[in-house]
Amino acid sequence: MHFAQYYLDCLSQASYLIGDERTGRAVLVDPRRDIDEYLHDAEAAGLRIELVVETHIHADFLSGHLELARATGAAIAFGEAAETGFPIRRLRDGERISLGADDGEGVTLTVLATPGHTLESICLVIREHPDDEEPFGVLTGDTLFVGDVGRPDLLSAAGHSPQDMAARLHHSLHTKLMTLPDATRVFPAHGAGSACGRSLSTETSSTIGNQRRVNYALQPMPEADFVRLVTAGQPATPGYFAHDSALNRDGHALLEPGPPPALTLDEALAARDRQGAALLDCRPLAAYTRAHLAGSLHTSLDTRFAEYAGSVVAPGTPIVLLADPGTEQEARLRLARIGYDHVLGHLPDPAAVLERTPALARRSHRIRHDELPGPASELPEGHAPGTQLIDVRNPAEYEAGALPGARNIPLAGLPARITELDPARPVVLYCRSGNRSVIAAALLEAHGFGDVCDVVGGYDAVATGAG
Repeated sequence: MHFAQYYLDCLSQASYLIGDERTGRAVLVDPRRDIDEYLHDAEAAGLRIELVVETHIHADFLSGHLELARATGAAIAFGEAAETGFPIRRLRDGERISLGADDGEGVTLTVLATPGHTLESICLVIREHPDDEEPFGVLTGDTLFVGDVGRPDLLSAAGHSPQDMAARLHHSLHTKLMTLPDATRVFPAHGAGSACGRSLSTETSSTIGNQRRVNYALQPMPEADFVRLVTAGQPATPGYFAHDSALNRDGHALLEPGPPPALTLDEALAARDRQGAALLDCRPLAAYTRAHLAGSLHTSLDTRFAEYAGSVVAPGTPIVLLADPGTEQEARLRLARIGYDHVLGHLPDPAAVLERTPALARRSHRIRHDELPGPASELPEGHAPGTQLIDVRNPAEYEAGALPGARNIPLAGLPARITELDPARPVVLYCRSGNRSVIAAALLEAHGFGDVCDVVGGYDAVATGAG
């Protein structure tokens, strides 16, 4: 059997190539949109990809099922409950997908219908031989993670409450996945950092037995307690999730690779002023805070670039990249992975441009943790009455500990809630380490907020007294 896991750190996303080396038949599960690596590896292993399986309709990235179907002629398969805008093979609960020969031997995948994260969610049990009592492993999609379980995704469950979906998830876990042998390997679709759960491990695989012991959501408890547990404190949903879910369900334009064209500063500013383009600075945080183009947004390529970009830039918005030389193509590809294809171009060497046009340059206002207000004070020194202290972490982080007087508006929810803040009053932002707060500060500045600062080192610096 050929088995390969492809893990994409920047999106915490995993896809899988499974093939029968005797017949050369293969299945690809949960692919990303840029497919060259899969095609290269399949060819090198003597495999032909006959089927592309999606464990569910993804919301956090744009999947590559259409790209693979064009490149290989493979059929596209979803769980039986899926409704899509293109032809699919519907996989029934208990159905076997054989990659072997006519003699019945060979690699076999068994479909488990596991609604809960979404209605059409499925898992795939992998056996090297059809009658193996102990499976090689199970691809769990967003039903079971290492250390967590999938949050109910209401984008794909119209008419169903979070409680209803969580109850379905409980049933799927305990009547399907937890009946597998303890030695069965667990291969989820996401790892730590994904917004599809709140406590995902940095490990990209585990076993059923290990998860039975250590996963907080699999411990013995009444179903009602499970429902309350998995519907509370989940990460805020980035704004692009609904966009990607619709494109993965209804169909999307195929990926067209290549670097974005170079633009002059005048062309970049004209795109902003005439087309409403977002000027997206994707340089490292230190470079951005030292000097950036007035009105630009920020999310660095050395962090969760696409997810954060999709949190502050609305789907369909034209984008001009402000990227260090040689990084513009990577930035464009990573935006394409979440369906942000409308990249007009890039401004070459923005640092040099800012040096030549200092009137357009801005420096980020950042304060140390010891400049924050103490228990007897409401304001950092030098700020006018009415400062708004905003915690842009996720709800579970905020509930675990926050600064006195802070209001929780997660970064992913900030664009929709920006009208709750007063642009005439000072704003102090903080997150865990200081990354998300800089992104949030850039967003507020781009919306006309004049007095915005963030806390260097974030809540961690406050809690430890560092920095």
